[in-house]
Amino acid sequence: QLQLVESGGGLVQPGGSLRLSCAASGFTLDYYAIGWFRQAPGKEREGVSCINSSGSFLKYADSVKGRFTISRDNAKNTVYLQMNSLKPEDTGVYYCATKLGRLCADQIRNWGQGTQVTVSS
Repeated sequence: QLQLVESGGGLVQPGGSLRLSCAASGFTLDYYAIGWFRQAPGKEREGVSCINSSGSFLKYADSVKGRFTISRDNAKNTVYLQMNSLKPEDTGVYYCATKLGRLCADQIRNWGQGTQVTVSS
């Protein structure tokens, strides 16, 4: 069974940090670009970051540039999202997704179940 599992979410104070993980089972992430998305209550899902299959191309939403870092460890079949200087507006459910191919421009192949991030004092 092809599955993506996110972890690492939680409650953090403004200015704090979290590291999200996206682990794959049933398939190898090596050949796919991976994206992180989030959905805040009452809002549409938005793209946060993306990394291509080789890790040579990184993409960030303007709202997270300079604060979030995406990375991948293909040996561990896992992609990470390091989130620093968190703000209340970063609150939401964070999802990872594989693309159909190696590029961030490719369509989504499958989604994880999501992990909740809450930034509040």
